[in-house]
Amino acid sequence: MNVPGDRRYTDQHEWALPTAGAVRIGITDYAQDALGDVVFVDVLVAAGDQVDQGQIIAEVESTKSVAEVYAPFAGVVAAVNDRLADAPETVNSDPYGDGWFLAIEPTDPMAPDALLDAAAYEALTA
Repeated sequence: MNVPGDRRYTDQHEWALPTAGAVRIGITDYAQDALGDVVFVDVLVAAGDQVDQGQIIAEVESTKSVAEVYAPFAGVVAAVNDRLADAPETVNSDPYGDGWFLAIEPTDPMAPDALLDAAAYEALTA
């Protein structure tokens, strides 16, 4: 299982990667593997929307099931990865790169730091 050390994680299997001005959100390698082949991604929010911590921000449909993706912290949606609508399989092939779902500008800039680091996430999924 791939767990990059440059980002933070939730116990619901989302990752958060700080970028210039916002934090990209996606699902982990562990999550995409458990889901199986992703066939549809529905991001439920748009740029400019306010999201609360724990709010459902996306749904991922695979050949096995449907899973919800949650906001790891509160903030404003800065961007949505619209490419997933036409290429949902990117979540499987590149979960930590082009398979990101959206970017959030956190209400509290320190909020991402409160998430699990790579070692803690690896321990959770061991």
